[in-house]
Order: sequence, then structure tokens, then C-alpha cells
Amino acid sequence: MKRIPTILTPLLLTIFVQLLPANSPNILVIFTDDQGYGDLACYGNPNTKTPRLDQLAKEGTRFTSFYTQTVCGPSRSALLTGRYPCRSKGWGMPASEITFGELMREKGYQTACIGKWDVSNRKAIIDRMPNAQGFDYYFGALGANDGGGVKFHENNKAAGSSRDMGELTTLYTDKSIEFLKEKRDPKKPFVLYLAHTMMHTIIDASDRFRGKSKGGLYGDVVEEFDYETGRLLDTLEALGLSKNTLVIYTSDNGPWNQDKYTKNKKGHPKGSIFWGSSGPLRNGKGSCYEGGYRLPCIVRWPGKVPAGRESDAVFATIDFMPTFANLSDFKIPDDRVIDGIDQTDLLLGKSDAGRETFYFDRAGIRKGKWKYLKAKAHFYGYAREDDRPMEEELYDLENDLGETTNLAKKHPKIVAELRKLTDELPAYRPDERR
Repeated sequence: MKRIPTILTPLLLTIFVQLLPANSPNILVIFTDDQGYGDLACYGNPNTKTPRLDQLAKEGTRFTSFYTQTVCGPSRSALLTGRYPCRSKGWGMPASEITFGELMREKGYQTACIGKWDVSNRKAIIDRMPNAQGFDYYFGALGANDGGGVKFHENNKAAGSSRDMGELTTLYTDKSIEFLKEKRDPKKPFVLYLAHTMMHTIIDASDRFRGKSKGGLYGDVVEEFDYETGRLLDTLEALGLSKNTLVIYTSDNGPWNQDKYTKNKKGHPKGSIFWGSSGPLRNGKGSCYEGGYRLPCIVRWPGKVPAGRESDAVFATIDFMPTFANLSDFKIPDDRVIDGIDQTDLLLGKSDAGRETFYFDRAGIRKGKWKYLKAKAHFYGYAREDDRPMEEELYDLENDLGETTNLAKKHPKIVAELRKLTDELPAYRPDERR
């Protein structure tokens, strides 16, 4: 499959818009950074107030077995392409990867990306930046804020910098609202991918929120994010866009929550411990345990996605592309392995079934209630558990969500089956060179 051209004549665009299904939704993906499974009130946090996201959950479906990836860049390449990071390459995502933005743009969608990109090795490599990867408009930072600052790009041009981390959540929300109010073409459906920098590493809140929560500085940031998300949702409502907009909120990976790696990180107030919560899950960012991969996810589409519903079906960011393909009537690439599956029926309440399996990259697999991890599962350095024995692990997630009891020796046949499945990834097509 050849790479899809990025420029179409106005006549062809008009034809594509006319061919879109009448109910093709606008799509808004809100993606936070390092926000844990247990950070929101509607996911059990007793200290943080998140009324707007709680309300979003009441208006839509709250997923409790939703998986992203365990670190930043890999999570973004997986979301954009529908492919596990071992294929889509994470921070080093090549220009040859095809994103849902490209495919939706060619179907007549107006596309925008705002915020943290993080798949062009944090560099201004033009053919790997958002405009070349399917997004008509881009504003944000190409990488993280590890050093306490960010450099912005607007489309392909440098657009200043900031060391005020407390301004970023509002800034990205303002840019999203500006896109909806001033840059959006009312004759076209839109997809807006909003990837926040918060709550990554050098966190901060604005003066309006700093010191106001019961959860320390991290809680302040979460509550500000909730408020700013409310502003964005209010804009959809004011513009008459809510009814036909599919809103998806989730995060890129679990919280960076091990004290030994975070207490003295450069740029943090001395002695501060303000990282997010994995709730009942084990470990956090960088880990192959549930705290690294399983994240909150809320989906709303009024009159389409059931309101007030909770689903424990296995669902993942790699499923976005095939699901968007169904909803927006585009064809997914057939020249490469697409790991995502179409979850339209799950979202619309026509099915309670989700994915049968989910791979923790090359480290292990979940199948049904069982989760298997290799003896030498890949853990990023800062998520390593010093007392973890180097042996195969098997957990019954239905009865042991916190992964406290290793059942590998008790169920050798299940271990053998899941080990075999893990070793089969990646199963590349013979003609795929990635």
C-alpha cells in the first residue's frame, strides 16, 4: 500500500465529504500524560475533586479494563497507528507509518493535533511531524518537559518556548477552543487529538489551582485539568457540536509513582512526593504490571454510547483506528499488521465483549482473566521492583487485580499456552519491513 497523498483538490474533498456516512461523528481524543488509574474521583480517588470528568462518565461509558502502553512515545505511536510499539516504533515512529489522521483527512475530515507529539524523537523532523502525519493543524511541543521547559511548534515552524509549566493545561485548552471556534470548517467533520503535557515529570498548576486540592501539587494539577476539560466540553455544547461528537478521555501510561525515582528528581520542590495513584493496581509507569498499562477511559457520544454504563471489557488505544474506520468509513491499511480491532459494537452498547487478548509488548499477554509475564519481562529501569524474582508470572485478574499472587506453578498448561502466544509477537507479514 502506497503512502496516501497529503494534498487533494477541493473538488475531490467535496466528493469525499458527500460520501461520508450521514452519522459520521466528530472525534475528540483527550490524552493526558502519566495520569494514573486511581487519580479521578469516579475511579475511586478520595482526595481529588474531578466533577467534570465524573459528569462525563455519567453521560457516557466508563471503562475499567482499558489499556494504553507503559511509557510516553510508544503509547502515542500505538494510539496513532493501531499498532503495538514493537511495530510502530514509539519515539522513533518512521514517516512510513500511517495514522488515523491521514486516513480521516483523506475522507474529508478536518484534522488537528494540539499538545505533546513525542514520536519524532523529540526533534523537528518535518516528515515525521504532525502536518506530514495527517494533521492539518498542529500546535504544541514535540517532546516532554523533563528539563522544566518546552519548545513549541505551530505547524512546522518554531513558535516560542515556556518554562512556566503551570500555564500548559490552559494554553493547550485555549488552542483547542480556538481551533473549534475559529479554524474549524463547519462543512466538514473534525478530529481533534489533544495530548496534554501534564501530569508529566516537572508538574505545576496555575495560581488559580495551586495549593487548593487535598492531593498536594499533583492533586492541584489534576483538578485544573478537570476544570480545563470542562471548558472544552462547554465549548462543544455552545457550538452545538456535543450531540455528534465522540469524546474519548484517557492517559498515555500509568503514574511515575516509585519514591526512589521521584523524590529528588531535578526541578521538583525539595522532599515533594506528588505523583499519581494507580489505585488498586500494582506499580506504575514503565512497568508491565497493571499500574503501567491500565488507565482510566471515559467515552461519550450522546444517544449513541450508553450513558451511566461501566464496562470491564478489554479495550485499548490500538483499537481506536479500526473503530474510527468503521464510524468514519475509511479503510485501514492492508500492507501491514494492524493490532487494533473494531470496537464499535462495544462502544455503542451492542456488545459486552472486548478484546480476547492484549500484549504487554514483548513482555507478556492478557487472555481473558489470565495475565502472563515472562521471567525476563522488559521493565523500564525506573519501574523495576528490586525484590521481584526473575521467574514467570501468572495472575488471575478477576480475583487478584493487584497482582499479588503468582499462580504460574499452579497452572503450568496455561503458562505454556500464554508463553507461546507471547513468543509469537510480532507476527510480521512477509512483505512488511519495519
